[in-house]
Parts: sequence; structure tokens; C-alpha cells
Amino acid sequence: MRLLHTSDWHLGRAFHRVNMLGAQSDFIGHLVATAREHEVDAVVVSGDVYDRAVPPLAAVQLFDDALHRLADLGVPTVMISGNHDSARRLGVGAGLIGRAGVHLRTDPAACGTPVVLTDAHGDVAFYGLPYLEPALVKDEFGVEKAAHEAVLAAAMDRVRADLATRAPGTRSVVLAHAFVTGGEVSDSERDITVGGVASVPAGVFDGVDYTALGHLHGSQIIGERVRYSGSPLPYSFSEAGHRKSMWLVDLGPGGSLATERIDCPVPRPLARVRGHLEDLLADPELGSHTGSWVEATLTDPVRPADPMARLAERFPHTLSLVFDPERSPHAPDVSYARRLAGRSEEEIAEDFVAHVRGAGPDAHEQAVLRDAFDAVRADESVRETAR
Repeated sequence: MRLLHTSDWHLGRAFHRVNMLGAQSDFIGHLVATAREHEVDAVVVSGDVYDRAVPPLAAVQLFDDALHRLADLGVPTVMISGNHDSARRLGVGAGLIGRAGVHLRTDPAACGTPVVLTDAHGDVAFYGLPYLEPALVKDEFGVEKAAHEAVLAAAMDRVRADLATRAPGTRSVVLAHAFVTGGEVSDSERDITVGGVASVPAGVFDGVDYTALGHLHGSQIIGERVRYSGSPLPYSFSEAGHRKSMWLVDLGPGGSLATERIDCPVPRPLARVRGHLEDLLADPELGSHTGSWVEATLTDPVRPADPMARLAERFPHTLSLVFDPERSPHAPDVSYARRLAGRSEEEIAEDFVAHVRGAGPDAHEQAVLRDAFDAVRADESVRETAR
């Protein structure tokens, strides 16, 4: 059975101040054309269809167009909700839409109920595990601790239990939206840390022929049978080194696996340039970036006049300007943003405690801080779901 694995469309999201709906529409067309050209048997979409719980109308219209085009293609599609989606909204009408061959899996309680497709070699069971917010689903899965690994492990127990009841030789595909240990992050993914831990081990998915992951925006191989497709479009300059693509997966008899990356159309390449303004304007080696979306980091000791306008003369698509003056990192005028760069919310809070009283928090106090941040994140998830 031939699968096309994609995720993290983030319909409705902009790239800095650039509206991406046109590029997102081009991607949907590319997806449909790829499925037709490669005679795909199923499309799997591993979450974050939308960029937020209440998407703009134009994004909803694009999603509606995608559903119609996939249904008209006659290729079954299995789709889960991600941490940016409202599971309830995305799942509205799932039963009716399923009759057209587009199977929305947004209910955590249905993790162990697969979509079963058949080819010449037998059945393939597709299990959709939508994003599982630990605080909201721990009771459903009967786990004591609200943690990503605990709820995903319990969900996978249901998957394996159902798979054990099926005919010998039944192949299995799991769609999941999670941060799996070993994955490389970018700046455009929303933090899902709970209890100080964001990731789960890849071993949670053992026993499955293919795990189609979503959440991280870089296409990557966690294990031969555990892969991220990545987002089809860039959503931050930290993705400048990404190759935007989908996975074409051939799942043969006995679970044999063959994969190929299919590149996605990107409206412009990304470029990150760094140096003194005059050097950036004069360096001939940077001429290849005149058509790119550019993030420029200026290292001039003194902020130059009109830097954005001057950069735009050479790089018309400059979208981001960062100032990082050349000075000692211990200088008293180091910016607050630079001092916080790369630090988690918990680390910032612990530093604040140390600054105020002269000593950092002990183990008990660290646990209290983590619980407080977890409670805030859980409350945000509840409010997103209720919108």
C-alpha cells in the first residue's frame, strides 16, 4: 500500500508579515497532483491542519476546498488534530465526511478504533492518535500522572490490543502528533512541555509498521519506521536549512518498507545573513539572496541609520531585522532578550528566584514552579478547546 505522509499545514498562518494562503493553496494542489501522479492508496495528515483553534474564514474555505479535492480524487485520507487545532471543531461532521473517504480522527477515546483499508496483500489498519494534552486526557486513559509519555503509552496500548484481535499479517500505521525524543525543533513549534518534559521516547510506538508523526516542522527520520514529514512551508527563519517535503511510503507484505521524499513547492527560499550593514550591502557572495526572504542580523557596534530601508534596496524581501552588536556577552548593556535567548520558562523563573533572594529554588520549589507552568498551559488548552 502506497501512502503519502504530510502534516503541519497551519492553514491561516502568516510568515512574518507575508500572507501564506496563496502558498498554502499551491501546496494543496501539489498534494493532490502528487497523490494522482504516484497512484497513492492513502493520504495521512498528522495534525496541525489549522494554525489556531478558531481559524480565519479564508483558512476554513481552503480546508473545505482541500477536503473536496481529496474526496474527488477517490484516495482515502486519514487526518488527526494537532495541538494548534480545536479537536472538536475539526471533528465536526466527521461521520458524514468519512463517507466521502476523508476520515477525521480527533477524539482521544477512539485511538484504538482504526480506519481499515485493503490492498492485494490484505488489510492495513490506520490508528489516529490526535494531540493528547495530558491534563485533559489522563482520566480517559486511566493514568495517574499527567505526562506525555504516560498518555501516549496508554493510547498505544489500545492500538496494540486492537491490532492483536485482527487477522495475522494485518499491517499497521499510526498517526500521532507529539515531540519524540531525538527530533530537531525549530522556533515555530508551540511549546508542549508538561512537568518539565516535552518529549516521549520513540519506543512508545514499537510494534507498528509505520508511525507518521506531526508537530516538528523539519522532515526527519527518528527511526526507520518512525518519521516526521515536517511542515510543507516554512513558518520561521529557523527553518532556513529545511528541505520541505512529504514522505511517499510503500508498505509491502509483512510490513516491508520503502520510502521517498517528495519536495514541496516553496514560494521563496529563506536566507539568514549576519554582519556589519556595509558589509552585507557590498558582499558579492550574498547576491544569490536578492530573491529570498531575508533575516538580517546586524553586528555594528552602533546602530546604523535607516538599516531596513537600506537593506531592502539590495534584498527587497527582507522581513526580519535583528541587532546583535559586537560586544562582550558580560557587558552591562547586554539586552534582556539576549540574556533570555534559549532559556525555558522554568529556567527564567528559577533565575528570577535566585536574583531576588540570592539562592536558586530547591528541588521542592522547582517542582512547584513546574506544576504552576503546567497548570497555566493546561488552562490555555482548555480555553482554546472551549473557543
